[in-house]
Order: sequence, then C-alpha cells, then structure tokens
Amino acid sequence: MQGFTWRTGGPQGAGVDRAAQVFAQSFAGSGRYAAMRREYHSNIMGRHSYADVRVEAEPRPGFFARVEALSAMDGETLVRHLGALVPDGLLVYDEAAAKGRVSSLPFLDPPARARLARALEAADPSLEDVLKAHEAAGAEPVPVPAKALLKEAGAGSRALGTLLAAVAARLLGLELSAFLQALEGAFSARPELLAMNRRLAELVFERYEPRHEAPPARFSGPRIWAGGSMASAMGKVAAGLGFMSYYPITPATDEPFYLEAHPESGVAVVQVEDELAAINMAIGAALAGTPAALTTSGPGFSLMPEALSFAGLIEAPLVVTLYQRGGPSTGLPTRHEQGDLLFSLFAGHGEFPKAVLASGSVEEMFEDAALALRLAWRYQMPVIHLADKHLAQEQKALSPFGVEVPPAEPKPGAPEPAYPRYRLAAEDGVSPFVPVGAPGGHYWITSDEHDEHGHITEDPELRVSMMDKRLKKLEALRAELSPETMYTHYRPEAPLVVVGWGSVKEAALAALEELPELGYLQLRFLSPFPDLKEALKGKRVATLEQNATGQLARLLQMETGVTPETEILKYNGRPMTIEEVTEAFSAFARGQAGPRVVLKEGV
Repeated sequence: MQGFTWRTGGPQGAGVDRAAQVFAQSFAGSGRYAAMRREYHSNIMGRHSYADVRVEAEPRPGFFARVEALSAMDGETLVRHLGALVPDGLLVYDEAAAKGRVSSLPFLDPPARARLARALEAADPSLEDVLKAHEAAGAEPVPVPAKALLKEAGAGSRALGTLLAAVAARLLGLELSAFLQALEGAFSARPELLAMNRRLAELVFERYEPRHEAPPARFSGPRIWAGGSMASAMGKVAAGLGFMSYYPITPATDEPFYLEAHPESGVAVVQVEDELAAINMAIGAALAGTPAALTTSGPGFSLMPEALSFAGLIEAPLVVTLYQRGGPSTGLPTRHEQGDLLFSLFAGHGEFPKAVLASGSVEEMFEDAALALRLAWRYQMPVIHLADKHLAQEQKALSPFGVEVPPAEPKPGAPEPAYPRYRLAAEDGVSPFVPVGAPGGHYWITSDEHDEHGHITEDPELRVSMMDKRLKKLEALRAELSPETMYTHYRPEAPLVVVGWGSVKEAALAALEELPELGYLQLRFLSPFPDLKEALKGKRVATLEQNATGQLARLLQMETGVTPETEILKYNGRPMTIEEVTEAFSAFARGQAGPRVVLKEGV
C-alpha cells in the first residue's frame, strides 16, 4: 500500500483525538509521512467526533473524503460514515456497536436519520442493516470483541480508542515497536496508563495479522510533530514575541494554551476578561516596547475594530492572528470557514494602514507569524494574520523549521525633552520609536488626531499631513515585499489559473497533479494587494475559497479588474477534499463549470 487514510470516530470526550494522535505519531515516528485533521461538535461531550490520519511514504498535500480504513467506536460512526470507505476498505468496529436500532442513537440528528432512511429504504433500520450496507458497498468488516480484549488487558472502557487504533495499525502493517513508541509519548506523564495501554497493544499485535503492507519509510531525517497553532506560536517566539493576550474562543485558544504550556519561551501570556481587554492590553504592551500579539476568532474580532483603529492612529505595532470559523454570530464555532477576508481588510472606522496576510499550510503558519510580528514593528502598524480552523488544528510530521527569522525591531529613536513621536519627516511614514516610560523624553497618546508630539489638533493642513504620513507605510511595505513573498504561482505556464488563499491550498495542489493544463496562484498578502497583471494576463481565471459570497472574487475584481469565469465555493463548515476540488477544477478546465460551483462534501 503506497498510502492510505484512516478515520476513527466516536462520542466527543471518548478519546477519539488521543487515539488519532497515537496512530498518526506511530507512523510518523517510523519514517513515514503522517498528517491529521479532526472534526467535532461545539458541545463538550457526547456528540459525534472523528479524526482523519493520512499516511504516505513522503509528504503529500491535502485530505481525501474517502478512506481506506474506518474504526468505529459506536453505532453513530457506522451510520454517519456509511459510504466513506473505498472498495475493500477495512471496517474495524467494536462488535457491540452494531447492536440495536438506529432510532436508539441519542445524538443522531433528524437530517442524518432522514438521509439514512432514504439510502436504506427503511424507516427505522437496525445497526446490523447499516453494517450490511457497508459490506454491500465493498467494505471488509473486522469486528473486534472489545469488551473481552479490554478485560484481558486490564483496561477500562476509555481505552477503546487505543484498542481500535492498535487493531487498525496492525492490519495496515505497522510495527509494534513504532506503536509502543507513540504510546510512550502520549502517556509518559501517567506510568500506570502507559503500562495498561502497552499491554493492550501487545495483545492486539499478537492476536491480529497484517492485511496490508505499510507505506515504505522514506521520510527520513529530523522531524517534528506540529500543528498550525503550535507553528504560529513558535514563529512569533522566534521573532521575539514578549507578550500575548487572549480571551478564550475556539479555535484561537490553542495557540496561547501552547505558549502557557511552554513557559520556557519567556512570553508573558495573559487570559483576560473580554475581547476588548485582549486588544487594548496588547496595544499597551507594544507601546511599552514589548513585541505583542493576540489571537481571536470572528466573534471576538467583531468587538475589536474600534481599538484596531486606535492602534492605527497612534501607530502601535500589533499582530492579530485571526482564526476564522463558521459564522455569522456564534455560527459554527468548531467548524471551518474563510468568511472574514473582507471584514479583516476593512475593519475599523476611518482610514489607516494595516497589512493582512494569510497562511496556506502549517509550515507557512510559522513563517507568516514571524513575518507579521517583524512587519508590525518595522512599520508600526496593525498586521492581521489570517488562519482558520483547519489550519489551527491540522497536525503533521514536518522537517524542523529552518527559516532564519530576523527579530521584530522598531526604528530606534533618541529621547528628547519633548519627543516628536509622530515626526513627519519620514519618507516611508515610519517615525522613530521610543517606548512609553523610557527616561529622558515624553509625548502624548490620544485617540484624537494629533501633531508630531501627540497634541490634539483639528488643523486641516496638519490633518492631511498626518494622514499622508501614515498611509505612506502601506506603499513602503509594498515596495519592500517581493512578488515571491506576496504570492506563489504554481505552474505559471499553464493557460488556466485558479486563484485562492488560505488552507484551500493543499487540496488545490493535490488536484493539480491530475490536471497539467491548470495552475494555482496562492495569495499570501491581501493588503497590500500584489500586482497580478502579468500573472493573469491572457488566462482563464477561477477562484477557490471557503465562503458563500466569493469574497476573494470580489477583491480580485476590485484590485485587478479581472472577473473570474468560475467561483468555486464551499461553506458547509467542512474543509475541502481532494476529490471534490479535482472534480471542480476538471469541470472548469472543460469549460463546463458555470459561474458558481458549490462544494458539499462533509460529514
């Protein structure tokens, strides 16, 4: 087997995530490439949760909708993922999960019940009927006597996820030593749990025989296991981050949690009482001379534009990492979307410079987080770093980050008795910076328009001078950034091009493998917007993004005058899959896509 995807599902809180981590890291630790993504309901316990792990000999982008192996901890997983297995795919399930009727499943919602009833042509099918439907579709069932095996190993019911992961790993050709090594990493702080899980794994590997060969181990050299939130935190630390504030909100909280778990970073991390406090406290830390950032998601960012405008006016260096999720309002708090692009570009009243950049992979989260902090301090302005739920929580095996990160440093200023903090002479709009409280000088900070020293003014000529000074920064930033930094054009010689941004990149690049006539242009900077005149000249253009209104398409029209022939959109809360993107790209290439294609894959 050259590569495969394994899916495991069960009730939220039953250890689905831990089992997937062990499975993924066991293959990654044995020299294969592994990547993991997870999907879960916004309630805390009980509702359906699942995780996908893609294993390959070498790094490959994206995730598939259909899987080669499925482990089901409960009957709901059997129901929800009916049709997910490829022909001859392995269906590993707790034999107790196939008992009873579908109507007995407490959290299966009415739409899912209705879809199943239509598929099986039965008003209230049994779970055995569901199992038969899996077999009729070509699945290879592997019932696991979970209760007996757990008892024999001296394990409790919470080890069910580990048990099914071990069975799947064994069937897919993994070595026992690799699985045990992953268990060591997962349970090193709990020796009694580690010993119990080791007994369980050894029992499984003794009782079951492999049915496939694992992908060859070709991903050699030093490797780390990291996700987007971790990478973003590490990038900021590498650039000199000293302070981070946050109010807990999914999925943005993972990043400050990671920093809190690693006090050796030296970053002061503060959980505050609300989103207003988060941004204002970060502004205060920056004015005191400490590289500062905060993380938030759409509902939290909605409360911050007034303070964002304040940061723009007083020229405070600030990084906001905006982890998008499904909106509006509370919306889909644990699901995926790219609905905040235009909001981030235009957030705030009045006009002031801010940069907006978007990452497309875990690796780019590191690079872009460091770059965002450096640019915020170089140009003394807010920088918004766009990510999303998929990037926040995707994890993968990576080569260690080898990017050299320049420190975030301001243009230095020398204290004067009356310090002109907003000096107009700067050609790039950037005045020398002296932190608040530095000895030997003082200036005023106000939310009103001001003169060079910060004194309030409404003088019309001075107003124009100050506005022009601040707005120079964006043009200076544009001049500094190379085209290669602002966007990446994959296969630029192709006559057709799809323009996208953010985490859709991985599925897009995987789809290109099947379509040599197509190129992909990934936008990294949305403000300032790059010059795409030559890149798009004479080409048929489509856009790819995860929102309902085609926000990138609107921005592309505004900035370039180019109207995309096709907008490929997805907004059901689930990330894009390789199959659906490949199909949409193929239809666009044939001229059969039409003006709007809506992707709907997802459980």
